[in-house]
Amino acid sequence: MAKILAFTSKRAEQAHFERMMRPHLEQLYRVAYRFTGNAHDAEDLLQDLLIKVYPRREELKQVEKLRPWLVRVMYNLFIDNQRRHSRSPVHLAVDNYDNEEGQAPLEQVTACESTNPEAATSRDCDIDQLQSALDRLSDDHRLVISLHDIEGYTLEEMTEIVGCPIGTLKSRLHRARARLRALLEDA
Repeated sequence: MAKILAFTSKRAEQAHFERMMRPHLEQLYRVAYRFTGNAHDAEDLLQDLLIKVYPRREELKQVEKLRPWLVRVMYNLFIDNQRRHSRSPVHLAVDNYDNEEGQAPLEQVTACESTNPEAATSRDCDIDQLQSALDRLSDDHRLVISLHDIEGYTLEEMTEIVGCPIGTLKSRLHRARARLRALLEDA
C-alpha cells in the first residue's frame, strides 16, 4: 500500500510540475532557439532546463517572476554547454522560428500589408540584411537585442536573466542598437 501511495504522490507532483511549466514552454523554446540557432539544440537545451529544475520544483513555487528566472537558468546552461563543448561562437537566431501566426518574429516586425511579389522580395531582403547584421554583432549585443527588442523582456527582467546591472544593460542596448543601425546603413 505504501508503494501505491508513493507512486500516486509522485504522479501528482509530476502533473503539478507540468501544469506549472506548460505556460512558459513556447517562449522558453523560442529563447532557446535564439541561443542555439537550430531546433535540435533548442530542444536539447529546453530538456536540460526541465531536468535541472525538476528536482527543485518546490522552490519554483516561491519564485516571484518564474519566466525570467527560467530563462536565466537556461542561459547559464547554454553558456556552460558552450564552454564545455567549445563549439562555434554564440549565435542567436531570429528568423526561422514560426509562431502561432506562421510568421517568424522578424517577419512580423517587417510584414507588409501588400502581398505583391515585389514587396515580398523586398521584405525577404530586409530580413536577410537584418539577420546578417545581427550575426555581425558581438555576443553581448546580440543577446540584449534578442531579449529586449525581439522577445520583449523588460530591462528589469533582463537583469535577472543576464546578471548585469540595469545601467550596464541600458548602455549595452544603446550601443547594440547604434551598431546595428550602422551595419544596416552600410548594407
